[in-house]
Amino acid sequence: MKTEERYAGVLGWFRENVPDPRPELHYDSPFHLLIAVILSAQCTDKRVNMHTPEIFRRYPEPRDLAAASFEEVFDLVKSISYPNSKAAHLIAMARMLVSEFGSEVPDDVDKLKKLPGVGRKTANVVASVIYDKPVIAVDTHVFRLSGRLGLSDGKTVEAVEKDLSANIPPEERPKAHHWLILHGRYVCTARKPHCGECGLREWCRDYSAQEGKGRRKDKASEVAG
Repeated sequence: MKTEERYAGVLGWFRENVPDPRPELHYDSPFHLLIAVILSAQCTDKRVNMHTPEIFRRYPEPRDLAAASFEEVFDLVKSISYPNSKAAHLIAMARMLVSEFGSEVPDDVDKLKKLPGVGRKTANVVASVIYDKPVIAVDTHVFRLSGRLGLSDGKTVEAVEKDLSANIPPEERPKAHHWLILHGRYVCTARKPHCGECGLREWCRDYSAQEGKGRRKDKASEVAG
């Protein structure tokens, strides 16, 4: 199957079956989404969502978080992965928003990446979700699915992002991130993908390879018998 055919099939299935994917992180403002995405690194959205209501209540605006002490923020995030670095990053991020961006979350990926605790994935998530920018955030789920489906053979996050961006229309890139991440979270899971209930089997390179192995094994058994 040609790459363009695979993309057409996968994207077509998502358009029909998941027309309006939504992020699972809870937020009520661009600033609070930025906080949530920083906290979600190496942590589940479910756990982050357990703690962000109190964080959002205490720090409704960047100036509130910028004035917080490390101990105050650490106490709120201590059960989330890497609490020391995340607490420090959140405070430093808020201070930079106040001092350099007028307390507004920038809509440019490169500007977002200047903020402490914000890497390319976080910047892409915020830019696509809040500002509908034509970028794709590649996390572990998106990276895994891109390889399994045959959408990319890239060995790095940057290479996979480049392949996805080259083959997905700009207007669909914000949705594509959520399509892939949610499919990876609930269907094409890391340890044991649920291929039997996956609607993408027809276009999945890994599934086709496994089916081919099964047919060859059956044929070998017939010959041996």
